[in-house]
Amino acid sequence: MMTQQPSGIAVVTGASSGIGKSYARQLAAAGYDLLLVARDIQRLQVLAAELQEAAAVRVEVLQADLTSRADSALVEQRLRSDERIVMLVNNAGMSVSGSFVEADFDQVESMIQLNIVALTRLARAAAEGFVQRGKGTLINIASVLALMPENFGTTYNATKAYVLSLSESLAHELGEQGVRVQAVLPGLTRTEIFDRAGGDVNALPAQMVMEVDDMVGAALRGLALGERVTVPSLPDAGQLNSFVDARRAMAPNLSLSTPAARYLS
Repeated sequence: MMTQQPSGIAVVTGASSGIGKSYARQLAAAGYDLLLVARDIQRLQVLAAELQEAAAVRVEVLQADLTSRADSALVEQRLRSDERIVMLVNNAGMSVSGSFVEADFDQVESMIQLNIVALTRLARAAAEGFVQRGKGTLINIASVLALMPENFGTTYNATKAYVLSLSESLAHELGEQGVRVQAVLPGLTRTEIFDRAGGDVNALPAQMVMEVDDMVGAALRGLALGERVTVPSLPDAGQLNSFVDARRAMAPNLSLSTPAARYLS
C-alpha cells in the first residue's frame, strides 16, 4: 500500500522471482515505472511485458549478475546518473546450506559478495544520486535472522545483521538530506530461496511461513507509516521498540575509561 502518488523509476534487484517480483508488481500497481535487475533475462522480459500491460507503466530490464563487479558497476552508474530514479529496492540475495564448517566456502564467499558487497555498492550509488537530488527511498531487504544470530545459518545471519546495521546507520545519516531508508526483516517467506539452498519450504510449519505478496504488502505499508525497520509478522511493534531502547540504554556505558568492576581483581 502506497500513500503518495509516485513519480519516477523504482529499481528492483533480484526482480525475476520471489520478493523482488512481488515488489515489482506492487510498485507497478502503485504507478511507478520500473527498472528490473536480475540474472535471468527471460524471466525479466516476461514480467516486464506482464506489468506494462496490467499497470500501463514503463518497464525496463537489465540483465546483471551482481556478484560480478563489472555487472554491479553498470547498475551503480545508472543509479548515480539517472535523475528519474526515486527508489531502490536492494533485494538481490542468496543463502547457502550447511553449517559453518561444512558449507561450500566458494558459495559462502559468493553469498557475502551478493548480500553485503553488492548491496552496499548499490546503496552507495543510489544514495549519491538521492542526496544530489534531495529525495529518494532506499529499501534494504534484511531478515529477522539479523535479530536471532543463533538460528539457521551462521554466515547468512551475519550478512543480514550487516544489512540491518547499515540501514539504521544510513537512516540516521541521510534522513536530513531527503533520503528515506527502510530495512525490511522478513521471517520465513514462500520463495525460491529454499529450493536454491537445498531446502523445502513445505516441510516448515505452515503458521511460520508468510506468502510473499502479503510480506511485501506489509513492508510497503510500513514504509508509508515511516518505519525505519519493518518486521512484517511482528504483532506488537512495541517489542521492537523495546529491543532498540534496551540497546540504546547501554550506550553511555559502552566506552568508559576504566574496566567494569567485575573485571577488576
